[in-house]
Amino acid sequence: MLVTSKKLFQIAKEKHFAIPSANFVDMDSLKWHLETAEELNLPIIISLAESHLDRLITIEDAATMAKIWGEQAKVPVVLHLDHGQSFEMCKKAIDLGFTSVMIDGSMKPFEENVAITKKVIEYAHDKGVVVEAEIGHVGSNEVESDNDIYTTVEEATKFVEQTGVDSLAVSIGTAHGLYKGTPKINFDRLHELAAAVSAPLVLHGGSSSGDENLHRCATEGIAKINVYSDFMVASAKSVYALAPKEAEVEDYYTYKTAAKKGMQDMLKHVYELFATQSVTL
Repeated sequence: MLVTSKKLFQIAKEKHFAIPSANFVDMDSLKWHLETAEELNLPIIISLAESHLDRLITIEDAATMAKIWGEQAKVPVVLHLDHGQSFEMCKKAIDLGFTSVMIDGSMKPFEENVAITKKVIEYAHDKGVVVEAEIGHVGSNEVESDNDIYTTVEEATKFVEQTGVDSLAVSIGTAHGLYKGTPKINFDRLHELAAAVSAPLVLHGGSSSGDENLHRCATEGIAKINVYSDFMVASAKSVYALAPKEAEVEDYYTYKTAAKKGMQDMLKHVYELFATQSVTL
């Protein structure tokens, strides 16, 4: 069933688990994520990042198939726009049937971030769509230190009060992409944010953040964790293991089967780390 994340996050907060936000980049990865969620009978957030549009998929095609497959699914499915960069893109996603959108104003001054978030929320809530925003900045990949700009409790609480945002992405030490080492998560800051902020908390940059780190984040205050790079790497490694450079592969289907297995095995691992539970809505 296609739903918003509102009730899912409430349940996740109460029962101390996180729901994976699994990024998809084409029809195959979309379908593979949904198949895994149904096999395990677990909720899923299928996310399409604005930065990934038009390379392998358009937002129109994504919305069409995600809505069909999401509505047919026996588990709760949220169709989410990840890192929307403008009101216009968020509006387009909402009009196409996305049930959740993120407006990423984290690089803007606080007041501008508040203003654009409120504008998106006004439009989205009128359509029954939920909105995620971000305070603090989740850095880029290849991070070796904990020099990200951490989200402060003061700014996070102020932002939620001023915007009424449905969920809030916070920076506690992760970064987008893959790491050279394991990031240092500021769990003290996470606990402070979870205690003070009324909105469910979101963690970006989940890939290669370390199994223990991710499990702790999921069970100590984060309701949604984004994963992208780990799926791409797992899929590629599965193909390589099946067909080393010196070997010959019979056909296209051999590659596709291996890619699917790698991605689905990773999502199963993610579900375990996040302690995700079945949800009945």
